[in-house]
Amino acid sequence: MKGIILAGGAGTRLYPATQVVSKQLLPVYDKPMIYYPLSTLMLAGIWEILVISTPQDLPRFRDLLGDGTRWGKMRFSYEEQPEPKGIAEAFLIGEQFLDGSPCALVLGDNIFYGHDLQSEFRRAAKLTSGATVFACHVQDPQRYGVVEFDTRQRALSIEEKPARPKSNYAVTGLYFYDSRVVRFAKSLKPSARGELEITDLNRCYLKARKLKVVTLGRGHSWLDTGTHESLLEASQFIETIERRQGLKIGCPEEIAFRQKWINPAQLRELAAPLQKSGYGSYLLSLLRESGGRRKA
Repeated sequence: MKGIILAGGAGTRLYPATQVVSKQLLPVYDKPMIYYPLSTLMLAGIWEILVISTPQDLPRFRDLLGDGTRWGKMRFSYEEQPEPKGIAEAFLIGEQFLDGSPCALVLGDNIFYGHDLQSEFRRAAKLTSGATVFACHVQDPQRYGVVEFDTRQRALSIEEKPARPKSNYAVTGLYFYDSRVVRFAKSLKPSARGELEITDLNRCYLKARKLKVVTLGRGHSWLDTGTHESLLEASQFIETIERRQGLKIGCPEEIAFRQKWINPAQLRELAAPLQKSGYGSYLLSLLRESGGRRKA
């Protein structure tokens, strides 16, 4: 399975902070925002990733992430989205990259945290038919795509930002699709706001009875960092957990190391230019913990 990170958009809800820099390059506590969705895909075992952003911001993502080889088997590709024409457009932009492969799409401003989420992500990444999306109980479902369940917790309907939500479960910004996703995306018509809606794409799979909705429980957190308040809350959340536990959230270098995509020498090389920050010190501590040996 291949992955796509959609990091486009103008970020107008975060103006003036995002007038000259992409929202997904802003810091969420101690690392760029895009590290978190990137880590989500890496935890799912996905290492071929397409980053989609605006023509202005794409060079900055290239500078930050490179081609991926410094993180072992990781490989990054890049494509432009000149105008925000909907989340589902990502599959049209990425058609050549996907080349018939199944795909996971994650939004560049979404953060996931919780025990055993990695096993859920890896299970979703193994799908060969259909689609898997994740839903989270929220207080303000009218801001999101909302899923309605039957008495057996099977999805009945999905509505985009409904005035009267049929449940409090919002579809998060992480989606897993089979190889039909590009064909379905091509069949979509723009919505009233002129966008190819991801909800309409999910309805294609729902109509075919091939949509699985996994609900995130109370021990899981989903953060959408699209406003000043939610960005601050996310930073405080990450800082609290990292300070309390002494462990990093959304650290690509650590994930690559623990998954044996890089060896101790490569991790030490990655940490070298970051030694003056707590981030670099943390990477070096991983080597001391393992005694130079990689952990599973």
